[in-house]
Amino acid sequence: MTVKRIVYADNAATTPLRPGALGAMMPYLTGEFGNPSSMYSYAKTAKEALDKARHQIAAALNAPRDRDVYFTSGGSEGDNWVFKGTADVLAKKGKHIITTAIEHHAILNICHWLSEHGYEVTYLPVDKMGRVDPATVEKAIRPDTILISVMLANNEIGTIEPVKEIAKIAHAHGIWMHTDAVQAVGHIPVDVQDLDVDFLTLAGHKFGGPKGIGAVYMKKGTRLTPLIHGGGQERGSRGGTENVAGAVGMGAALTEAVNTMPAEEKRLRVLEKKLRQAILEKIPYCHLWGDPENRMPGTNLFTFSGIEGESIILALDNAGICASSGSACSSASLEPSHVLSAIGLPRETSHGSVRLTLGYQNTEEDVDYIIATLPGIVARLRDMSPIWDDFVKSEETKKTKEVA
Repeated sequence: MTVKRIVYADNAATTPLRPGALGAMMPYLTGEFGNPSSMYSYAKTAKEALDKARHQIAAALNAPRDRDVYFTSGGSEGDNWVFKGTADVLAKKGKHIITTAIEHHAILNICHWLSEHGYEVTYLPVDKMGRVDPATVEKAIRPDTILISVMLANNEIGTIEPVKEIAKIAHAHGIWMHTDAVQAVGHIPVDVQDLDVDFLTLAGHKFGGPKGIGAVYMKKGTRLTPLIHGGGQERGSRGGTENVAGAVGMGAALTEAVNTMPAEEKRLRVLEKKLRQAILEKIPYCHLWGDPENRMPGTNLFTFSGIEGESIILALDNAGICASSGSACSSASLEPSHVLSAIGLPRETSHGSVRLTLGYQNTEEDVDYIIATLPGIVARLRDMSPIWDDFVKSEETKKTKEVA
């Protein structure tokens, strides 16, 4: 029996659990099951583990205090908490929020909800690299603006945003600043004091931690109305018995990710360069999107003219390669990627997108296998496409006219 090779290249969607994180979690999934909020001594171990995990997250973010870190169920809850909490706390000050057109749906959908409840949202455009201009942010500010939210790194094209510059602008106008750093934390240096943001959200499963656990960094002097009401957990800010095992796993995974980051980023840059060069050289009418330099390590989103990205994904899956056509949170939608639309791609081009994102577990052999497999898949699908020949003729005609 031949075992099909599996190459996981969708690390922007989720990452495999690091062995060290699993090992750290196991005691709290078995014998050490105590509730950290209980008063008896048996619960002390769980409370100490939770405190240690909070310290690890704070240290990784260079947060000035451990108590500035609040555990959540993940990035989506964190984003919702920041937006709804800010809207409630600052309702008397104003009801205007600024964000970008390329944010994760956790941001965009809460903005849509707030718009239905009396708030106004400005969605800023980005350039063809997916970068928002800080000057555009400042122009959008109004007297009633209460929150500016710009993601630190885009989850589809990998472009890193100028959050530090934007935070400076926000604070000069007395406005709270939030960044969704789910895609960035654990992969590039993230220092909340250097960025000077008021709120930052992250999720454990994006850097080798478990799913179902995340955190919000909240700067001293800010406060948010609880999103989840219950007991007095998280210093009265988030009700619900704490996910001790999840927090422990996230803390261990992020500590490992930060400690290995310099070498790992260098390694991934080498692999992604090899992957990009080979795909762009071997496959005609293929394009790589996002900032070519200021981008997340390992993130690659290509478009292949004349065919559907979903067909490529299915063919790659049959070959044992896991990839996606964009954000995993919207992969079931037939609508083109809002990120690719925002950077100016027409609908038909967006539909031919494939995202290949490398992680800590990927090897050069994995990249070689993708390079050996993908060109044949694209060629076969193009041979089957009813529009491919017409597309090529159209492109050749354009080239002829340009030369003339």
